[in-house]
Amino acid sequence: MKILVLFAHPVETSFNAAIHARIVETLRAAGHEVDDCDLNAEGFNPVMSREDRLNYHTVPANRGPVAGYVERVLAAEAIVISTPIWNFGFPAILKGFFDKVFLPGVSFRMEGGSWKPNLFNIRKIAAVTTYGGTRWRAFLAGDPPRKIVTRSLRAVIRRTGSVRYIAHYDMNNTTPERRKAFLDQVEREMKAF
Repeated sequence: MKILVLFAHPVETSFNAAIHARIVETLRAAGHEVDDCDLNAEGFNPVMSREDRLNYHTVPANRGPVAGYVERVLAAEAIVISTPIWNFGFPAILKGFFDKVFLPGVSFRMEGGSWKPNLFNIRKIAAVTTYGGTRWRAFLAGDPPRKIVTRSLRAVIRRTGSVRYIAHYDMNNTTPERRKAFLDQVEREMKAF
């Protein structure tokens, strides 16, 4: 399967970088074709400019500034997101990716004033995340990132597609043993993906 891995952490020595590396190596070892998209390393610009917004609904001209990224999404059969959760949200670079690349005519289309899903090439989505706080704190805050993956992204892919959300909570109090156990869990999940 052709899998687009979206990685959104700026520090190459972070635990998130270790998670990302484990995801990519496990998927490749399982025989998948991996398009490894490190948004920070690639210098992705997450800012939606005035022109981007004015052209947002103009299909296909809206793809112009992000055409390469659109092609990568459209070529994929699955997406794996590897990201920390900061302040109960995605890092700005990942949020900007969704704002600028999951455009009308790409992830959805408008028909007669109604919204319709459009990413039928995507059969699976997985998100592997870390949170500074506990699961309880995320729950009390409504856990917006989990809902974005399990509801919003789920709504734009193939109807029979599957979604997994794998989270390591309480990074502020984690231990080497918990981090190792989480990396092992990530490896098991990616082997079965």
